[in-house]
Amino acid sequence: MEDSRKHILLMDGPDDKGLIYHVTGVLFRHSLNIIHNDEYVSPSGQFFMRTEFEGTFDTASLLNELKATLPDPGITFRLNPKRKKNIVVLVTKEHHCLGELLIRYAFDELDATILAVVSNYNILQPLVSKFGIPFHYVSHEDKTREEHEEAILRTLAIYEPEFLVLAKYMRVLTAGFVNKFPNRIINIHHSFLPAFIGANPYRQAYERGVKIIGATAHFVNNDLDEGPIIAQNVKDVDHRHTAADMATEGKDVEKIVLSQALKLVFNDRVFIAGNRAIVL
Repeated sequence: MEDSRKHILLMDGPDDKGLIYHVTGVLFRHSLNIIHNDEYVSPSGQFFMRTEFEGTFDTASLLNELKATLPDPGITFRLNPKRKKNIVVLVTKEHHCLGELLIRYAFDELDATILAVVSNYNILQPLVSKFGIPFHYVSHEDKTREEHEEAILRTLAIYEPEFLVLAKYMRVLTAGFVNKFPNRIINIHHSFLPAFIGANPYRQAYERGVKIIGATAHFVNNDLDEGPIIAQNVKDVDHRHTAADMATEGKDVEKIVLSQALKLVFNDRVFIAGNRAIVL
């Protein structure tokens, strides 16, 4: 099947001589124009490459030639059209990260389509309704954690999102839920991980007398706040800042870091290697 859109080729596997030469040679033989290319070799000898290209080609033929040219079974290829990703955003009560995403979406700066917003409270429904996006209130009251997640999954089944974005969704997800979306759930944590994991990180930071506060966007796995880190940033504070001051200052960092991380993920710039995110 011929395809004329811009595409992104993602490749990773054991490093070897000539990998870039062989891959770009295949693209050349298919008369494709490379727009951008990035590569990285880890200290352990793992090779990662992201190649953005354009032109008309037959998908099956291209992939077959790549696999024939580089037959090592340890090498994997992913070929993605350059397009917006479909996402659902999960929230609780705080508006700052959600508001940032909604505004970026409204002005076509998100590289994604927000299919819906799901919350265990209805506090943010008026905000979401201003942007014409479906809002689903799925209460957690009178439900076990598993029952609540089953209700959320029934809602998500309507939309079949590619990614879930936890924009200050203040509930710990069970392993059963997380395993349904491997490396497809992105969370913003209000501290510079691995410091101050868990609840009340700004209170923890204040009591420790830190001189910087930060935020971390990461993929969610089955270990609390320990998934592969995508993006981080910090802001200076001092002894004059109370825990409440730090929380207020931190909100600005959180919304920017989350937006930066989503841009990287939605543009297929992130590889997962063990518990590390390789960003090209």
